[in-house]
Amino acid sequence: MGAKLKVAGWVASGALAGVLTTMLLQANVVSARSSLSPLPLEELQQLAAVFGMIKSDYVEPVDEKKLINDAIAGMVSGLDPHSQFFDKKNFKEFREGTTGKFIGVGIEIGMEDGMVKIVSPIEGSPAFRAGLKSGDLITKIDDTAVRGLALDQAVKKMRGEPNTKVQLTIYRKSETRSFPVTIVREEIRMQSVRSKIVEPGYAWLRVSQFQDRTVDDFAHKLEEIYKQEPNLKGLVLDLRNDPGGLLEASVAVSAAFLQKDQEVVSTNGQISESKASFKASPDFYMHRSGNDPLRKLSPALKNVPLIVLVNEGSASASEIVAGALQDHKRALVMGAQTFGKGSVQTVRQLSPETALKITTARYYTPSGRSIQAKGIVPDILLDETAEGNVFAALRMREADLEKHLASGNEAKDAAGDKAHEKARDEARTKLESEYAKRNEPPKPLPEFGSAEDFQLVQALNQLKGKPVLVSKIATERKAEAKTDD
Repeated sequence: MGAKLKVAGWVASGALAGVLTTMLLQANVVSARSSLSPLPLEELQQLAAVFGMIKSDYVEPVDEKKLINDAIAGMVSGLDPHSQFFDKKNFKEFREGTTGKFIGVGIEIGMEDGMVKIVSPIEGSPAFRAGLKSGDLITKIDDTAVRGLALDQAVKKMRGEPNTKVQLTIYRKSETRSFPVTIVREEIRMQSVRSKIVEPGYAWLRVSQFQDRTVDDFAHKLEEIYKQEPNLKGLVLDLRNDPGGLLEASVAVSAAFLQKDQEVVSTNGQISESKASFKASPDFYMHRSGNDPLRKLSPALKNVPLIVLVNEGSASASEIVAGALQDHKRALVMGAQTFGKGSVQTVRQLSPETALKITTARYYTPSGRSIQAKGIVPDILLDETAEGNVFAALRMREADLEKHLASGNEAKDAAGDKAHEKARDEARTKLESEYAKRNEPPKPLPEFGSAEDFQLVQALNQLKGKPVLVSKIATERKAEAKTDD
């Protein structure tokens, strides 16, 4: 057995060394970098020995490719919450997320009473053509009851191959009836931008994610707004629960409101490519076609009174936009302190079907503030509802994630982490206690952009010079912000 293990170990060592050498060669081809430190041969031999032992001694045969993929995934997962190894399946899903295209039925969804709620059918999609409406509840997907499924599980069941059928059982509360709908899946282009005139002179524009098509859709929606309201008095840019996405898209959205060549964001990291400054200029966001999607926008947009709405779910690219507009005093930021994802991830393809997403830099606002593990503190803090906050203190932020990257001041980061964790635990206990007495779960928050959207109403009040109901915990949040600074 000893000889066998030794041979297996050396064979694996040779294979792994070859893989690592290839990766290092690729890294050198991708960019001119400083000389890499020598490979830790003793540790690599240990890794090869473990690979050999598993191959020869494990209770049942193990697929070699899976073993190596798992080893890579484990190595990357130890870095931070956002670095990730993409296998074939995960890489496909990642590309769908950034391109804004997928195969499905075409609905934006949420959860209500344990069932999937249709927030909005995507215009022109199979679901839209089938007559599904906002507020409809999906109770079954084919033969599977939705109650008890996680949201991502429900999404996977509705997605599939093009031209295949899925049957949804719909409960329409307004008509108090259930009915089945059979839908043929097709390629869907997600709508990451929505807008409407909320009242004469005032518009609401929501960006839910920064994707490939976001800038084009954003420009199109703004053109529509100005056609309806040529003398726009105020605009609310809604970035609540926007998890971020493509850096170039966030630069373009910021550039729509800033003067040309004003800085939007800077990045800094170990390699030379990560040290950069992105400005409000077409050179930093234009498509490969060379067309500037913002070129037709009204010049009045540069000066229209602007409110940016954010909350704990606003992360990454949405924090870049909020931070840039706040630093240049171009907009007033309202809502809640943002998520705090101020790190840059670069995707490097390893094969046609696999890739590595790795953190390569930190983001800094134009005034030099690090977003990482801090987020953007609004100029005016708002509660979620007129009655106060229901879910805000329970939401996870970057500082709550295990192995999160520090902002650069580790002592203050650690103190802030413990304080936020304690506050969240206290809020959860209080919330559970309150609703245990009432014997009912908390009501879901109103849909963003609706007449019941408390924070939107406050943003409109601010634009119109009316009184604003500021957060009941504003002093506490500002004190926390000063500590972080």
